[in-house]
Amino acid sequence: MVSAVVPEVALRHGNARPMPAVGMGTAAAPAMLEKAREAVLAGIEVGYRHFDTAALYGTEAALGEAIAEATRRGLVASREEVFVTSKLWSTQCHADLVLPSLRESLRNLQMDYVDLYLIHWPISLKPGPMAFPLKREDAVPFDFEGVWRSMEEAQRLGLAKVIGVSNFTAKHLDKLLAVATILPAVNQVEMSPVWQQRTLRRYCAEKGIHVSAYSPLGGQNWAGNGNGVLESPVLAAIAKARGKSIAQVSLRWIYEQGLTPVAKSYKKERLKHNLEIFDWELTEEDHLKISQIPQNKTVKATYVFSPDGEFTSVDLSDVEVVEE
Repeated sequence: MVSAVVPEVALRHGNARPMPAVGMGTAAAPAMLEKAREAVLAGIEVGYRHFDTAALYGTEAALGEAIAEATRRGLVASREEVFVTSKLWSTQCHADLVLPSLRESLRNLQMDYVDLYLIHWPISLKPGPMAFPLKREDAVPFDFEGVWRSMEEAQRLGLAKVIGVSNFTAKHLDKLLAVATILPAVNQVEMSPVWQQRTLRRYCAEKGIHVSAYSPLGGQNWAGNGNGVLESPVLAAIAKARGKSIAQVSLRWIYEQGLTPVAKSYKKERLKHNLEIFDWELTEEDHLKISQIPQNKTVKATYVFSPDGEFTSVDLSDVEVVEE
């Protein structure tokens, strides 16, 4: 099989190799965890070199095993050929827990470093076991200075080549940048043609922060409203006219914005399909039509917290991830 050749994006801050322009997500339902290793191997076979995991996902070990196996089989020359992202979970968002959490992730991955380490949410919870959904009463004020100092130390120690954040709004980034000596290289947020994040993207561009897009194909149906991307008549019409799929149109649109989509699939044919976006372009008319799609954010703080209980130490506005 001929692997796709994926362009790369240079990150402005830190010492990472360039980031491949499409990533493979590995978040999975518990029933799918055993398939993660084979899915990553399939991804490597078709051309993926950028893999996204997190402490919460439970897929770090499977990802590390797959990359080690791919190296043994000669699918990649070495670990250095892949770009690996992992994330700090909210129960570990305390200054003294950042490095221990990263070192645990590295043990799971069987690696000496990650290319990118992200704060998963602008939410800090009381230390304890990882669980989902979150308990409102467990939310505590986020120590932006203390946590980010420890993230910076992780980069200085070489445990992470670059550091960044996820689900941060401009308000959260303002607080972080006020205390940062090393700027975040990446902000990974929900982004697709139906949630285009124009305000946040402008903010990040001004600060030299690269935006990575999760749920580029519509993501999970959190609110029971269906999939706004795959069910979009605008994207369907463009896909038909271009002889492409809706998924390919969405991924290509994100790529043409200068952003990096991270798409999840455990099916080899779909993984291959999602990389076939680099030898064609959308037209100006396509972009105009996509710019007029009604906007609807899927992931909100109210969806990640249990509806039971009360916030006692923070306000909902402190943890909300919808850009105003």
